[in-house]
Amino acid sequence: MIGIRWIDFDHIPDRLSGLIDLSYNLWSSWHPEAWLLFKNLNRQGWKESIHNPVRMLQELPPELLEAAASNIDYTNHYDAVIAKFQRYMLAKNQWFDEYYPEHQHHKIAYFSAEYGLQHSLPLYAGGLGFLAGDHLKECSDIGIPLVAVGFMYSDGYLHQRIRNDGWQEDVEEKLDRDNAPVKRVLGRDGNQLILQVPFIAPQIHFALWRVDIGRVILYLIDTEIEQNPPHLRNISSRLYSSINEMRLLQEIVLGIGGTHALKSLGVKYSAVHLNEGHAAFALVELYRQKIEEGLTPEEAFHHVYNTTLFTTHTPVPAGHDKFPHWMIDKYFNAYYSGMHMSREDFLKKGLHVEDPPDTFNMAAFCMRMAAHANGVSEKHGEVARRMWHFLWPEHKLDEVPIGSVTNGVHIPTWINPRLVTLINRYISPICPDWFEHHDKEYVWALIDRVPDAKLWELHYALKIKLINRILQFKRRDWMKYQADCANVVAGGALIDPNTLTIGFARRFSTYKRADLIFQDLDRLKKILNNPWKPVQIIFAGKAHPADDEGKRILQRIYQYAQQPEFGGRIAFVEDYGEQVAKYLVQGVDVWMNNPVPPLEASGTSGMKAAVNGVLNFSIADGWWIEGYNGKNGWIFGKSHTNNDRNWEDASEMYSLLENEIVPLYYDTDLDGIPHKWVAMMKESIKSNAPRFSSRRMVKEYMHKYYISILSCAECNAFVDDSTPEGISQ
Repeated sequence: MIGIRWIDFDHIPDRLSGLIDLSYNLWSSWHPEAWLLFKNLNRQGWKESIHNPVRMLQELPPELLEAAASNIDYTNHYDAVIAKFQRYMLAKNQWFDEYYPEHQHHKIAYFSAEYGLQHSLPLYAGGLGFLAGDHLKECSDIGIPLVAVGFMYSDGYLHQRIRNDGWQEDVEEKLDRDNAPVKRVLGRDGNQLILQVPFIAPQIHFALWRVDIGRVILYLIDTEIEQNPPHLRNISSRLYSSINEMRLLQEIVLGIGGTHALKSLGVKYSAVHLNEGHAAFALVELYRQKIEEGLTPEEAFHHVYNTTLFTTHTPVPAGHDKFPHWMIDKYFNAYYSGMHMSREDFLKKGLHVEDPPDTFNMAAFCMRMAAHANGVSEKHGEVARRMWHFLWPEHKLDEVPIGSVTNGVHIPTWINPRLVTLINRYISPICPDWFEHHDKEYVWALIDRVPDAKLWELHYALKIKLINRILQFKRRDWMKYQADCANVVAGGALIDPNTLTIGFARRFSTYKRADLIFQDLDRLKKILNNPWKPVQIIFAGKAHPADDEGKRILQRIYQYAQQPEFGGRIAFVEDYGEQVAKYLVQGVDVWMNNPVPPLEASGTSGMKAAVNGVLNFSIADGWWIEGYNGKNGWIFGKSHTNNDRNWEDASEMYSLLENEIVPLYYDTDLDGIPHKWVAMMKESIKSNAPRFSSRRMVKEYMHKYYISILSCAECNAFVDDSTPEGISQ
């Protein structure tokens, strides 16, 4: 069973045929020399395709391609990139091969409800998806054998348009799957492979698509096929359905269907890694398969238990998916008999002490079915141990078997290529292969060799690039929607590159407190409108379609941005996604983050900003507790005197802006460079880039969890008496 392309590429010259394979592998998205191959074919075409190489190749006129094939400079560049790509794909002796050669033939199956890979594939809602995408890219880079499973969302998450009154409109835009970097998976008959979710009633069929992420394969489940009745086709249409029963169907198909798909494809794996609890039912199907293969129920349970890692990202019980027992019964009645587990034992594994007794909690199920579990920062690990202490009542709190691996970001994806070029100029004479070792602190310590003037010049250029992109967005709105003047201003038409620029971009939910800085409007206006030292704030982000309170927060901010008394120094950028995120984390001066602690399990956007020299201005929560060192940004919200947390946190933010951040930014020498600010930029890069890289992260997963699981699978040591209370064995 293989993936193929159903698009006619006959117009591409043989001399450039390698562009086809390159366009279907997302390796090109994190190698600038690769995407420049497409951009240099036709810059306008690259822009119009929204950086989608498959679509661009399909739409380019043959004469442009023929001209490129005859251009010696282009073909030399092409040959170099294709050779590099081939070396990458065929490489041996990667980090994993060098350190764990005995496990070269063991695979890890990674399940996630969303993946942030590249903006031509809108399969993500936010941080969880970007984290999953970065995980896959890094596993490819260092050779960890991993296969991933997710959904082919035809409608993606949502596109966003802001009305003149500031209310978010959810805009539907179908993904053109045959013009995206995905391939259909075919059966032996040459048609697209169609599978059925086993033992689930009613019958649910699904097709499979394949995404190549370097050396890692991601299989995507698609229920939008004619074999399903209309009401079941939209299971995979949209990420995170707001209808609870549809959410259950999604998680059944992802977990049970995804596990069945891997078996049908002949994919052998020795470990399961669940990125949140959405795919929890994968463990049930794996358990059933092991019994089918001849294990006893006890052996099957211990196999699943000892070879599973569950990563939780949710610091509050209310954030976990849960379903009433009657709804579980509705779809699992036929499954109970097939899995050799009583209904009672199965449902018992989903009990949570804070839920009604007839509720199935997906995270609780994962905790009982997985020997290994972790939070995504040191603080979140503490929170998770407190949340789940009831499963291990005989343990002291600090002995609860839930660890932590702090999130990281894929440096090649998120660092600006021009910054890499600049650093390379001064580091490569000492450390030629420094970028290959970007998880090492000694590498980034060399950034002090970069002249302040050069770093500041580049940062200013990236700010200009961000502002120009915002202006392009507003020009489009002016032409397409006849936006009024207030709307154009609110979208950032008056943003000034010479002004201290703060960025805030996240999902709009109440706990993230996007509007916290508006607690004292008079004080904020004085800060923003200081004639000698002005400040501007750029907001971006989406509210979930069903989250009206999140939409109301967004609306308030947008309406503030429309008010003349703020001087055009508040902007809201529509339709936040991967592309906009890159412009923001590379182009603003300060990255602001102020959720209610301890509700930010980790956060990754601040890491991306830090890697680019943007200074974090963040509350004491998530990753920033580990990242802040007193010299690389600012922290607030460590202590309180009364119950009005919002007012206290906002007051501390204003004080830091007035007394430290703003004065430091405008403290320039005669050369026009704020040298003390640049020193903090360098400190931000060298202190955070290695520690919060996905390379450090996946190596830590390997050392802490994967190696134990793979060794367990190797020796078939599936008996463990340390399972949580309440587990039926």
